[in-house]
Amino acid sequence: MTAMTRRTLIGGAAAVGVGALTVGVLDGAAEAATTSGALPANVDVVVVGGGISGLVAARQVARTGRSVLVVEARDRVGGRVLNHRLGTGDTIESGGAFVGPTQDHIIALANELKVPMFEEYVDGKSVYNSSGLLGRQEYDGTVPPDPLILPDAAVLQYQLDQWASEIDVDAPWAHPRAKEWDSQTLGDYIRKNTVNPSGIGNLINCWTQPGFGADPDQLSLLFVIHYVACSGNETNKGTFERNSNTADGAQERRFIGGSQLIPLRLASQLGSRVALNAPVTRIDQNSTHAVVRTSRGAVTCKRVIMAVPPELSRAIQWGPDLPAAHRALLNHMNMGDLMKCDAVYDEPFWRADGLNGFGLSDHGAVRAAFDNSPADAKPGVLLAFVGGSTWKQYGLTTLAARRSAVLQGFAEMFGEKALHPIEYVEHDWTKERWTKGAPVAIMAPGTLTTWGRELRKPHLRTHWAGTETSTYWTGYMDGAVRAGQRAAREVIALT
Repeated sequence: MTAMTRRTLIGGAAAVGVGALTVGVLDGAAEAATTSGALPANVDVVVVGGGISGLVAARQVARTGRSVLVVEARDRVGGRVLNHRLGTGDTIESGGAFVGPTQDHIIALANELKVPMFEEYVDGKSVYNSSGLLGRQEYDGTVPPDPLILPDAAVLQYQLDQWASEIDVDAPWAHPRAKEWDSQTLGDYIRKNTVNPSGIGNLINCWTQPGFGADPDQLSLLFVIHYVACSGNETNKGTFERNSNTADGAQERRFIGGSQLIPLRLASQLGSRVALNAPVTRIDQNSTHAVVRTSRGAVTCKRVIMAVPPELSRAIQWGPDLPAAHRALLNHMNMGDLMKCDAVYDEPFWRADGLNGFGLSDHGAVRAAFDNSPADAKPGVLLAFVGGSTWKQYGLTTLAARRSAVLQGFAEMFGEKALHPIEYVEHDWTKERWTKGAPVAIMAPGTLTTWGRELRKPHLRTHWAGTETSTYWTGYMDGAVRAGQRAAREVIALT
């Protein structure tokens, strides 16, 4: 990881209020999203889900003059993207936050909506906290300088990158070795092909737990290879380094004012085309139309776009039922277990100590830490991703015990000052009824090769959006934008 300043503003000046944004390309004046009352009886397209993917799809449909309605179960838009206002008045993200190189679609959308970005702070050294003989180490670069881990890490990264370069992101199941890779977990592969499987396995946990909300033993090797391959675009091959890094990687930048400004401004443009508090219970379809039934009434339409996590799609009643293969796919796509824990301080004290706020640990509640401070570094914020088996250990305990464990993890990395925050914030995505986990639906062995072809296949009049259906940056905001745009193109062509 190359040291570089992280205070650069990208994409414009300070964020403007949501209310200042006009609809422009739609109808000139934004009405508020509706939270109660009857829904329109008929529209051309119903979009299920008011996250980034659904809102992008709805806006693209609306721009063609077709009528569209977004039905969202929550009382807010954003899905897995959620801002949190600190006691200081500053904003951090409780959900998706980071963007980086080759994530061209989310960056272009943010620029259009005048949501500026700033670069994550990376000046100084990172910290690796080992329970072994080496103990705590400060280091430069990407991989901790542990001689027991470095050889295996280098070989594993090379191998994942090589395989990812061979994968067709549209059809990973078509690779000649797809069934071989999909017959084992990433954990299986590590145990069979490394010199120090426990050491490298512990380090890989620091990547899979924040990135998938899961451990290597829960993830198909083919799924992981495809995930790495998705960390690019049409002209740049995906790599492990781009996926996992801060500088020049997927964690390179954040949004001034928080990432939820993007769906909020999209919803402002759509206005009353967004219906909140409207969970979908049933979708009926025939050769001429579809009927989407919600808690606020039924809407008849020509096409439906599903832009919700797979677990929610399978909970809806379908008439006729989903094809057996597609239902099987949804039944094998469960959300990861993840929560975000933030400790807030008067200032980012670790920077004065020559540290950049990034840390990895092979034990404890904080397996991966980031500097989550706002752009002006006031206040200082440390972020811990608590996912996978670490979530199972700490997410099910009491708030007081978890807070203590998280602060202890920060203190082991950044010093005793970390024990004394002015505020502690956490958000457990497993407790979100309309998400059921985060950050992405994961796939165990056998899923992609058996049912992967169903991912984007329409069911009668229903088309599939959501970040899980994207061919690039699946699981990220960029993937959500891409999937929404693709689904919109599909229904526009048929409506």
